[in-house]
Amino acid sequence: MPAKGRRIAEGRTAEIFEWDEGLVLKLFRAAWSRDEVEYEARVGRVVHAAGFAPAVGDVVAIEDRYGIVYERVAGPSMLHAVLTKPWTVVRHARTLADLHARMHQSIAPNLPSQRQRLERRLQGARAITEEVRAAAVRRLASLSDGDRLCHGDFHPGNVILTPRGAVVIDWNDATRGNPLADVARLTLLVRLGSPPPGIHAVARGVLALLVGLFHRAYLSRYIQLTTAQRDQIEAWFLPVAVARLDENVETERARLLALIHAQVSRELFMRARPRHER
Repeated sequence: MPAKGRRIAEGRTAEIFEWDEGLVLKLFRAAWSRDEVEYEARVGRVVHAAGFAPAVGDVVAIEDRYGIVYERVAGPSMLHAVLTKPWTVVRHARTLADLHARMHQSIAPNLPSQRQRLERRLQGARAITEEVRAAAVRRLASLSDGDRLCHGDFHPGNVILTPRGAVVIDWNDATRGNPLADVARLTLLVRLGSPPPGIHAVARGVLALLVGLFHRAYLSRYIQLTTAQRDQIEAWFLPVAVARLDENVETERARLLALIHAQVSRELFMRARPRHER
Protein backbone atom coordinates (compact mmCIF):
# COMPACT_ATOMS: atom_id res chain seq x y z
CA MET A 1 0.00 0.00 0.00
CA PRO A 2 1.40 3.45 -0.89
CA ALA A 3 2.11 5.86 1.95
CA LYS A 4 -0.03 8.97 1.98
CA GLY A 5 1.77 11.94 0.51
CA ARG A 6 1.36 15.70 0.82
CA ARG A 7 -1.93 16.99 2.17
CA ILE A 8 -3.58 19.01 -0.59
CA ALA A 9 -6.95 19.94 0.94
CA GLU A 10 -9.09 19.52 4.04
CA GLY A 11 -12.67 19.99 5.14
CA ARG A 12 -14.89 19.43 8.14
CA THR A 13 -15.08 15.65 7.72
CA ALA A 14 -11.85 14.64 5.94
CA GLU A 15 -8.42 15.52 4.60
CA ILE A 16 -7.23 14.93 1.03
CA PHE A 17 -3.72 13.53 0.44
CA GLU A 18 -1.67 12.66 -2.60
CA TRP A 19 -1.67 8.89 -3.13
CA ASP A 20 -0.47 6.85 -6.08
CA GLU A 21 -0.10 8.31 -9.58
CA GLY A 22 -3.42 9.77 -10.72
CA LEU A 23 -5.06 9.06 -7.35
CA VAL A 24 -5.84 10.83 -4.09
CA LEU A 25 -6.76 9.58 -0.62
CA LYS A 26 -9.76 11.07 1.15
CA LEU A 27 -8.87 10.33 4.78
CA PHE A 28 -11.80 10.79 7.15
CA ARG A 29 -11.53 12.18 10.65
CA ALA A 30 -11.21 9.62 13.43
CA ALA A 31 -14.89 9.96 14.38
CA TRP A 32 -15.93 8.31 11.09
CA SER A 33 -16.41 4.54 11.29
CA ARG A 34 -15.41 2.03 8.64
CA ASP A 35 -19.09 1.36 7.90
CA GLU A 36 -19.69 5.06 7.20
CA VAL A 37 -16.65 5.27 4.93
CA GLU A 38 -17.58 2.10 3.05
CA TYR A 39 -21.07 3.53 2.60
CA GLU A 40 -19.64 6.63 0.90
CA ALA A 41 -17.54 4.40 -1.35
CA ARG A 42 -20.64 2.45 -2.44
CA VAL A 43 -22.53 5.66 -3.17
CA GLY A 44 -19.51 7.00 -5.06
CA ARG A 45 -19.52 3.99 -7.36
CA VAL A 46 -23.22 4.52 -8.14
CA VAL A 47 -22.82 8.19 -9.05
CA HIS A 48 -19.60 7.53 -10.96
CA ALA A 49 -21.54 5.08 -13.12
CA ALA A 50 -24.08 7.88 -13.72
CA GLY A 51 -21.27 10.09 -15.02
CA PHE A 52 -21.03 12.76 -12.32
CA ALA A 53 -18.24 11.73 -9.93
CA PRO A 54 -14.60 10.57 -9.89
CA ALA A 55 -13.83 6.84 -10.06
CA VAL A 56 -13.73 5.12 -6.65
CA GLY A 57 -10.97 2.75 -5.53
CA ASP A 58 -10.39 0.86 -2.30
CA VAL A 59 -11.28 1.68 1.28
CA VAL A 60 -8.05 1.76 3.31
CA ALA A 61 -7.10 2.01 6.98
CA ILE A 62 -4.39 4.46 8.07
CA GLU A 63 -3.60 4.10 11.78
CA ASP A 64 -6.95 4.74 13.51
CA ARG A 65 -8.64 6.36 10.50
CA TYR A 66 -10.32 5.13 7.33
CA GLY A 67 -10.14 6.57 3.85
CA ILE A 68 -11.21 6.11 0.24
CA VAL A 69 -8.90 6.15 -2.76
CA TYR A 70 -10.33 8.28 -5.57
CA GLU A 71 -9.34 9.16 -9.09
CA ARG A 72 -7.55 12.50 -8.90
CA VAL A 73 -9.41 15.35 -10.59
CA ALA A 74 -7.19 18.30 -11.41
CA GLY A 75 -8.49 21.84 -11.30
CA PRO A 76 -9.80 24.56 -8.98
CA SER A 77 -13.15 24.40 -7.28
CA MET A 78 -15.88 26.55 -8.78
CA LEU A 79 -15.93 28.53 -5.53
CA HIS A 80 -12.23 29.33 -5.90
CA ALA A 81 -12.74 30.31 -9.55
CA VAL A 82 -15.52 32.75 -8.67
CA LEU A 83 -13.64 34.32 -5.76
CA THR A 84 -10.44 34.83 -7.76
CA LYS A 85 -12.21 35.99 -10.96
CA PRO A 86 -15.44 37.63 -9.80
CA TRP A 87 -16.34 38.80 -13.31
CA THR A 88 -17.05 35.13 -14.13
CA VAL A 89 -19.75 34.83 -11.46
CA VAL A 90 -22.77 34.67 -13.78
CA ARG A 91 -21.13 32.22 -16.19
CA HIS A 92 -20.19 29.86 -13.37
CA ALA A 93 -23.63 30.16 -11.75
CA ARG A 94 -25.27 29.10 -15.01
CA THR A 95 -22.81 26.22 -15.36
CA LEU A 96 -23.75 25.09 -11.85
CA ALA A 97 -27.44 25.21 -12.75
CA ASP A 98 -26.84 23.27 -15.98
CA LEU A 99 -24.97 20.58 -14.03
CA HIS A 100 -27.62 20.39 -11.31
CA ALA A 101 -30.49 20.14 -13.78
CA ARG A 102 -28.69 17.40 -15.73
CA MET A 103 -28.01 15.52 -12.48
CA HIS A 104 -31.69 15.68 -11.60
CA GLN A 105 -32.63 13.96 -14.85
CA SER A 106 -30.92 10.78 -13.60
CA ILE A 107 -33.01 8.17 -11.78
CA ALA A 108 -31.27 6.68 -8.73
CA PRO A 109 -33.11 3.56 -7.55
CA ASN A 110 -30.09 2.17 -5.66
CA LEU A 111 -29.59 5.15 -3.36
CA PRO A 112 -31.20 5.74 0.07
CA SER A 113 -34.49 7.60 0.40
CA GLN A 114 -34.17 11.37 0.71
CA ARG A 115 -37.41 11.52 2.72
CA GLN A 116 -36.26 8.92 5.25
CA ARG A 117 -32.96 10.73 5.74
CA LEU A 118 -34.72 14.05 6.29
CA GLU A 119 -37.16 12.42 8.73
CA ARG A 120 -34.27 11.06 10.81
CA ARG A 121 -32.54 14.43 10.86
CA LEU A 122 -35.71 16.26 11.83
CA GLN A 123 -36.03 14.00 14.85
CA GLY A 124 -32.34 14.42 15.72
CA ALA A 125 -32.26 18.21 15.47
CA ARG A 126 -31.65 19.95 18.78
CA ALA A 127 -32.16 23.54 20.02
CA ILE A 128 -35.72 23.71 18.66
CA THR A 129 -39.12 23.41 20.32
CA GLU A 130 -41.46 20.53 19.61
CA GLU A 131 -43.76 23.04 17.91
CA VAL A 132 -41.02 23.88 15.43
CA ARG A 133 -40.20 20.20 14.88
CA ALA A 134 -43.89 19.43 14.32
CA ALA A 135 -44.15 22.24 11.75
CA ALA A 136 -41.16 20.85 9.85
CA VAL A 137 -42.60 17.31 9.96
CA ARG A 138 -45.97 18.58 8.67
CA ARG A 139 -44.29 20.45 5.85
CA LEU A 140 -42.22 17.45 4.81
CA ALA A 141 -45.30 15.20 4.84
CA SER A 142 -47.04 17.61 2.43
CA LEU A 143 -44.23 17.43 -0.16
CA SER A 144 -43.93 14.84 -2.89
CA ASP A 145 -41.34 12.10 -3.08
CA GLY A 146 -39.06 11.59 -6.04
CA ASP A 147 -36.66 9.07 -7.54
CA ARG A 148 -34.01 11.41 -8.95
CA LEU A 149 -30.32 11.62 -8.16
CA CYS A 150 -29.84 14.27 -5.45
CA HIS A 151 -26.41 15.25 -4.15
CA GLY A 152 -27.49 16.42 -0.70
CA ASP A 153 -24.73 19.04 -0.34
CA PHE A 154 -24.45 20.62 -3.77
CA HIS A 155 -22.56 23.94 -3.84
CA PRO A 156 -19.67 25.55 -5.77
CA GLY A 157 -17.07 24.24 -3.32
CA ASN A 158 -18.01 20.69 -4.30
CA VAL A 159 -17.60 21.22 -8.04
CA ILE A 160 -14.11 20.85 -9.55
CA LEU A 161 -13.43 22.53 -12.89
CA THR A 162 -11.25 20.10 -14.85
CA PRO A 163 -10.01 20.31 -18.46
CA ARG A 164 -12.66 17.75 -19.42
CA GLY A 165 -15.50 19.55 -17.65
CA ALA A 166 -17.03 19.97 -14.21
CA VAL A 167 -16.79 17.04 -11.76
CA VAL A 168 -18.85 16.85 -8.57
CA ILE A 169 -17.25 15.55 -5.35
CA ASP A 170 -18.35 14.67 -1.78
CA TRP A 171 -21.32 12.41 -2.46
CA ASN A 172 -21.77 10.92 1.02
CA ASP A 173 -25.22 12.59 1.40
CA ALA A 174 -26.53 11.45 -2.01
CA THR A 175 -30.09 10.12 -2.11
CA ARG A 176 -32.94 9.36 -4.45
CA GLY A 177 -35.59 12.00 -4.00
CA ASN A 178 -37.15 15.27 -5.06
CA PRO A 179 -34.71 17.60 -6.85
CA LEU A 180 -36.32 20.66 -5.28
CA ALA A 181 -35.00 19.63 -1.85
CA ASP A 182 -31.50 19.68 -3.38
CA VAL A 183 -32.09 23.19 -4.72
CA ALA A 184 -33.50 24.33 -1.37
CA ARG A 185 -30.39 22.97 0.38
CA LEU A 186 -28.12 25.02 -1.89
CA THR A 187 -30.26 28.11 -1.22
CA LEU A 188 -29.95 27.48 2.52
CA LEU A 189 -26.15 27.23 2.33
CA VAL A 190 -26.03 30.51 0.41
CA ARG A 191 -28.16 32.24 3.05
CA LEU A 192 -26.02 30.84 5.84
CA GLY A 193 -22.73 31.81 4.23
CA SER A 194 -20.64 34.36 6.05
CA PRO A 195 -17.43 36.18 5.06
CA PRO A 196 -14.10 35.15 6.59
CA PRO A 197 -13.30 36.74 9.98
CA GLY A 198 -11.47 40.04 9.84
CA ILE A 199 -12.63 41.02 6.37
CA HIS A 200 -13.04 44.77 5.77
CA ALA A 201 -16.59 46.16 5.80
CA VAL A 202 -16.38 47.24 2.16
CA ALA A 203 -15.10 43.83 1.07
CA ARG A 204 -17.86 42.23 3.14
CA GLY A 205 -20.46 44.21 1.21
CA VAL A 206 -18.91 43.35 -2.14
CA LEU A 207 -18.82 39.66 -1.23
CA ALA A 208 -22.49 39.76 -0.21
CA LEU A 209 -23.40 41.28 -3.58
CA LEU A 210 -21.34 38.65 -5.38
CA VAL A 211 -23.04 35.79 -3.50
CA GLY A 212 -26.47 37.26 -4.18
CA LEU A 213 -25.74 37.65 -7.88
CA PHE A 214 -24.42 34.09 -8.08
CA HIS A 215 -27.54 32.63 -6.47
CA ARG A 216 -29.97 34.67 -8.57
CA ALA A 217 -28.22 33.64 -11.78
CA TYR A 218 -28.13 29.99 -10.69
CA LEU A 219 -31.78 29.89 -9.68
CA SER A 220 -33.00 31.72 -12.78
CA ARG A 221 -31.13 29.30 -15.04
CA TYR A 222 -32.29 26.22 -13.10
CA ILE A 223 -35.94 27.30 -13.35
CA GLN A 224 -35.47 28.00 -17.06
CA LEU A 225 -34.17 24.45 -17.59
CA THR A 226 -36.77 22.62 -15.48
CA THR A 227 -40.42 22.77 -14.49
CA ALA A 228 -39.51 24.10 -11.02
CA GLN A 229 -41.26 27.13 -9.55
CA ARG A 230 -39.83 29.40 -6.87
CA ASP A 231 -42.67 28.73 -4.41
CA GLN A 232 -42.18 24.97 -4.84
CA ILE A 233 -38.50 25.34 -3.93
CA GLU A 234 -39.34 27.58 -0.97
CA ALA A 235 -41.76 24.94 0.33
CA TRP A 236 -38.78 22.64 1.03
CA PHE A 237 -36.87 25.26 2.96
CA LEU A 238 -38.24 24.55 6.47
CA PRO A 239 -37.56 20.77 6.63
CA VAL A 240 -34.19 21.20 4.92
CA ALA A 241 -33.19 23.93 7.40
CA VAL A 242 -34.26 21.94 10.47
CA ALA A 243 -32.42 18.89 9.12
CA ARG A 244 -29.29 21.03 8.75
CA LEU A 245 -29.41 21.66 12.52
CA ASP A 246 -28.73 17.96 13.06
CA GLU A 247 -25.30 18.44 11.43
CA ASN A 248 -24.22 20.55 14.44
CA VAL A 249 -22.28 23.27 12.62
CA GLU A 250 -21.82 25.55 15.61
CA THR A 251 -20.72 28.64 13.66
CA GLU A 252 -24.02 28.86 11.78
CA ARG A 253 -26.45 27.80 14.51
CA ALA A 254 -27.72 31.28 15.44
CA ARG A 255 -28.38 32.28 11.82
CA LEU A 256 -29.94 28.91 11.08
CA LEU A 257 -32.33 29.17 14.04
CA ALA A 258 -33.35 32.67 12.95
CA LEU A 259 -34.15 31.39 9.44
CA ILE A 260 -36.12 28.46 10.85
CA HIS A 261 -38.19 30.61 13.19
CA ALA A 262 -38.99 33.02 10.36
CA GLN A 263 -40.24 30.07 8.29
CA VAL A 264 -42.35 28.69 11.15
CA SER A 265 -43.87 32.12 11.87
CA ARG A 266 -44.83 32.40 8.22
CA GLU A 267 -46.41 28.94 8.24
CA LEU A 268 -48.38 29.61 11.41
CA PHE A 269 -49.61 32.91 9.95
CA MET A 270 -50.76 31.17 6.76
CA ARG A 271 -52.52 28.42 8.74
CA ALA A 272 -54.34 31.02 10.84
CA ARG A 273 -55.71 32.93 7.81
CA PRO A 274 -59.21 32.09 6.59
CA ARG A 275 -59.05 29.67 3.65
CA HIS A 276 -60.54 32.18 1.18
CA GLU A 277 -57.69 34.65 1.94
CA ARG A 278 -54.82 32.21 1.33
